[in-house]
Parts: sequence; C-alpha cells; structure tokens
Amino acid sequence: MNHPPENDQLQDDSTHTISWVSYILHLIVAVSAVIPGAQMGPALLVVALVTDAVKKGDTAGWEATHFSYRIRTVIWAALLYLITAPLWLLMFFPGWLAWVAVSIWFLYRIVLGMVRLNGQRPVTD
Repeated sequence: MNHPPENDQLQDDSTHTISWVSYILHLIVAVSAVIPGAQMGPALLVVALVTDAVKKGDTAGWEATHFSYRIRTVIWAALLYLITAPLWLLMFFPGWLAWVAVSIWFLYRIVLGMVRLNGQRPVTD
C-alpha cells in the first residue's frame, strides 16, 4: 500500500529543486558575464536573488546554508561587477580582465555550492 509522502518531504523536495534551479541561473550569469552582449545575465541574477531571499525562510539545516551562501555570493559578485564597471569606460581590456576575474571567482563559488548540494552537505565560506 502506497502512503502519501510527508508534507516535510514535499517541502524538502521543493526547496531542493529550487536550489538546483537557482544554482543553474547563477551558473548562466557567471558564464554570460564574459560573453559580449549577454544581456540576460543581470536579469537572471535578480531572479535568482529574489527567489533565494523568498525561499530562504522555508528551509532548515544543511540546505538553508545554500540559500544564505547564494545570497552572499550574489551580493558580493554584484558589488565587484559594479566596482569594476568603470574600467570598461577607461579601457576595454582592463575592464574585461576584471570581469573575467570576478566571473571566475563567482563560477568557483557556484560550482562548489552545486557539488555540496549534490552531496547533501552544507556550504560555508
């Protein structure tokens, strides 16, 4: 006889799926930041940030660390992108190099989070 899943299990599955979707959005942003003309990057970053902020309260335990981690990562990446943006105005190459460096850092954090999420482990700074 099949029993319906517990409400907690449904919630865990839902937040786990949201975590994966958020990580994939972040991954797209990190890669698109170094591709000229990738206008979807900032919009996806905002969508992922808002989703994480809204759903963060629905999680607990190791999975909650992923929501906080992604929020901190997005805030830091956004600040670093904004700080390095004037370099684009001064000269193309230094601005591009700065954004590549930020994107590599951002990509590293996202991949680390994805690996930890896959292993159902918490993520810390």
